[in-house]
Amino acid sequence: MERCKAVLMDEQAVTRALKRVAHEIVERNKGTEDLCLVGIRRRGISLAERIADHIELIEGSRPPVGELDVTFYRDDLEQLSRDPVVGPSRLPFSVDGKRVVLVDDVLYTGRTASAALDALKDSGRAASVQLAVLVDRGHRELPIRGDYVGKNVPTARHEYIKVNIPPYEDEVSVELYEK
Repeated sequence: MERCKAVLMDEQAVTRALKRVAHEIVERNKGTEDLCLVGIRRRGISLAERIADHIELIEGSRPPVGELDVTFYRDDLEQLSRDPVVGPSRLPFSVDGKRVVLVDDVLYTGRTASAALDALKDSGRAASVQLAVLVDRGHRELPIRGDYVGKNVPTARHEYIKVNIPPYEDEVSVELYEK
């Protein structure tokens, strides 16, 4: 049975973290020219949209946002599910020559980010690819790191992080659970 050990971030903390990440993205990329955000299905999409909203408030222009489903690019697909549910990727822009910021909710082993890189390569040749995550919980199995991290949360392997965000949940929060 799973139990919630702690609420790590409430809605205000999540909003502050995403605003900070948006500022860092704008600063590092010297504005929004040739910048695009790509949310990793599922919660990364909502986070990418929120970061784009904050960037628009900062810069006056909103970077385009796309969606990436990395299911078939995962190297652990057979361990995740016998019947994986695959949604469409939606990149309404070319990534060729763009500075792409991949956005995900939690960085853990690095396997999802690695799969996203593979999926993105099939969509074109980006000038650069950066990674933004709301939470980095450690325990990397691949040499992947977040360029922009909302919160670092050291965890035990038997714990997991749940990001609650609309439209998947009614509230906005980050919770720590024990399996």
